[in-house]
Amino acid sequence: MKKNNHKNFITLFSVVMLFVFMCCSKGINETVASFADRAEIPVLKTTDVVTMISDSGITRYRITAPEWAIYDKAEEPYWNFPKGITFERFDGDFQTDANIISDEAIFFENKKLWELTGNVKATNLKGEIFETEKLFWDQTKERIYSPEAVSITQSDKVIHGTGFNSNQTLSKYEITKVHGIFPLKDDE
Repeated sequence: MKKNNHKNFITLFSVVMLFVFMCCSKGINETVASFADRAEIPVLKTTDVVTMISDSGITRYRITAPEWAIYDKAEEPYWNFPKGITFERFDGDFQTDANIISDEAIFFENKKLWELTGNVKATNLKGEIFETEKLFWDQTKERIYSPEAVSITQSDKVIHGTGFNSNQTLSKYEITKVHGIFPLKDDE
């Protein structure tokens, strides 16, 4: 029995040594290509994002996005939402009472600035609908603005203009270069 164990050990040892020799003989000093520029590679990339934000224990906001990538090594670090983003604000009954939707979005971390592009549509608490191709939300200054053409649909009219500036709740706003059709009452 001892002779068989010794023979098995020598066979196993021979196989292991052959395996080690074969692995080591190929040369392990192969060079692996590195990233060309770390600033162009996201530190995090995720899909199907849904995040809830609460205030005093009550859920107030929901952010959803099909894709989110964080570029922390870029000269100006940013978050990229290349497939769009939706911001929703909830009332006390968890019903959406205001929202912003866009085809694409970028959040510049250091500036606390959102850049929303492509079919940007926002609804304020009064139900007014703001539509433009580009919208900026400066969280530090608590301002929302756009240099682009904008349409604001109110209950009785649609206002068009180029250039837009507002507080971040879209309740107090001004439009530069206003144009459109405004209904007048008989006595006006």
